[in-house]
Amino acid sequence: MLEGYSEATERPRITPVPLSHLSIEVGHFTLKAIAEDLDMVRGEFRRIVPLVAAFTESARIQFGPDARISTCYLIDDYFMADTVPAKILPRLLGAAKDAGLVIDYLARESACAQTSIFVDGVPLGEPIPVAEMVAARIVPEPALQDTGGRPPTAESGWLCNGRRSSLSAPTQAMRPRTYLPPKAFSAREHSIFIDVELWSKYEIDGVPSTRWSCPFLAAIWHLLRLGMLRHDGEAVVAPQLGVPDEPDGVGDAPDGVREPDSRWPDRWADVPPVVQLNRDAQPFAAYQTLSMLPKRYMEIEHAVRVILDHLDLDEDVTAQIVAAGAAEAVAVSPTVSERQSHLLLDGS
Repeated sequence: MLEGYSEATERPRITPVPLSHLSIEVGHFTLKAIAEDLDMVRGEFRRIVPLVAAFTESARIQFGPDARISTCYLIDDYFMADTVPAKILPRLLGAAKDAGLVIDYLARESACAQTSIFVDGVPLGEPIPVAEMVAARIVPEPALQDTGGRPPTAESGWLCNGRRSSLSAPTQAMRPRTYLPPKAFSAREHSIFIDVELWSKYEIDGVPSTRWSCPFLAAIWHLLRLGMLRHDGEAVVAPQLGVPDEPDGVGDAPDGVREPDSRWPDRWADVPPVVQLNRDAQPFAAYQTLSMLPKRYMEIEHAVRVILDHLDLDEDVTAQIVAAGAAEAVAVSPTVSERQSHLLLDGS
């Protein structure tokens, strides 16, 4: 009797990730705001605390009294890599502690571009090109009557939800060209057209490089929170238990401003992609996500939805998460954009 065999081309086993019912993103601030306006950060966190409580109660009504809810915060180190974690993170986490807000997980935006597997706080193996992996799964919709005059998404770095505006060729010589307005593919009567820049190309000392856009990295952030990304069958990120709450008296100045904390490194690359701050936290990834964000991120989140709706994601991963939900009597949509929700906040 054969014991079984595997082909060299056989797909790797898809390792499941633990899942909460709901992942709540608790606001977002620029690193400049964290460094220079801690009172504002503290005030916004205080405003978010009762909102987290309300949505936690709502999740328990939807999923049952034992619903698993985790909170997270994304640091935008990708666009401000020259800042120092040991200066920024004590201020951010100190403000959350002052406000009574529990942040279970802290993630780095640069890990949405490229990440490494950390074990005991040390990166191992070759970096995982996360953004390139996701970019390879983009399937743009071909526009009707497309002449091919504009480069495809893979070359241009632009993705849209419909047909772009153009000037049509004149049917006869000396006739003016006709303007064709843009049109969204899903439009009913009128269009809401959006064209998203996913990346830009540049050179450093003659070496080609890619600068990923904020909407594209935000889309990857949502995929990580929804447990959708794998590399060779393994989860792209695995939360690492990190620096606990400050002991009394550590890092506090008389004016309440946190000073640099030597327990955090001086380089963002040395901070794990996802740090678990709360030892008792429920899983980082979840069936559904809720992002509490300043209203100025409305355009970015619209762009995120366009990106997510144009991804050909791994069917095995999708099926695995849908099945996991079914086993818990949780209806999980196979369409990832249907698993995310937002609360847009004024004034932050």
